[in-house]
Amino acid sequence: MTGRPRTGTRPIRAGIGGWIFPPWRGAFYPVGLPQARELDYASRHVTTIEINATFYGSQKPESFRRWAAETPDHFVFSVKAPRVATHRRALAEAAPTIERFFASGVLELGEKLGPILWQFPPTRRFDAEAFETFLALLPSERQGTTLRHAVEVRDASFCDPAFPALLRRFGVAWAFVDSDKHALAGDVTADFVYARLQRTEEAEPTGYPATALDLWADRFRRWAGGEPVTELALADSLHKPRRRVRDCFVYFISGAKVRAPAAAMALLERLPA
Repeated sequence: MTGRPRTGTRPIRAGIGGWIFPPWRGAFYPVGLPQARELDYASRHVTTIEINATFYGSQKPESFRRWAAETPDHFVFSVKAPRVATHRRALAEAAPTIERFFASGVLELGEKLGPILWQFPPTRRFDAEAFETFLALLPSERQGTTLRHAVEVRDASFCDPAFPALLRRFGVAWAFVDSDKHALAGDVTADFVYARLQRTEEAEPTGYPATALDLWADRFRRWAGGEPVTELALADSLHKPRRRVRDCFVYFISGAKVRAPAAAMALLERLPA
């Protein structure tokens, strides 16, 4: 599957995690394509990429500037926040780490900076006070750039009405994760939707079967249009979200990663250009 170039602004973006993955060479990237051109190629076949290297350590400002320059207009990166902020026992002590992250050069992405994903470890349980303190530390803007945040959690204790209510107070998205390890709650808590789809299968040329891609495309169309997705369970079933247009960011991550680009392109084919 070659996909087609994507330009313009789109309410629903689909992409992959990172762009350097050797098994993609020959499967997604053309044989012989220099590694230095892989981001250029990927960014013209998907509409967003989640930067994962930032989860493990700081990147240089010139790297962010180069990545922004190598991608087309209207392309968007999401950025995975550092694990030293989310994988600590006392979340209240994360402030210095959060500030260092935003001072590290991430803002050099400029208009191509999308949501920031804060991924918590599987062992983290819901503690309303701790999470309220942490969410209050997340800046809404820096240097004139509006910042959007999403959180990924795994433990079933987060399926508590108090958790999505807390996220709504701060305008933070609850990342939807399609996997056996996460409860797939359909609560919309921000003015955008962030999803990580992790069930790609190597035996499927498009990663997900066509029927599953059709289902997810329909869900994202409804979320983008402000309509409810009623077939997903809600942690807070009493809340009635306001109907409004929302941006959607969808990433095919984990699972059979070699199929992630094909899955993203197949989903984009099902969505309005």
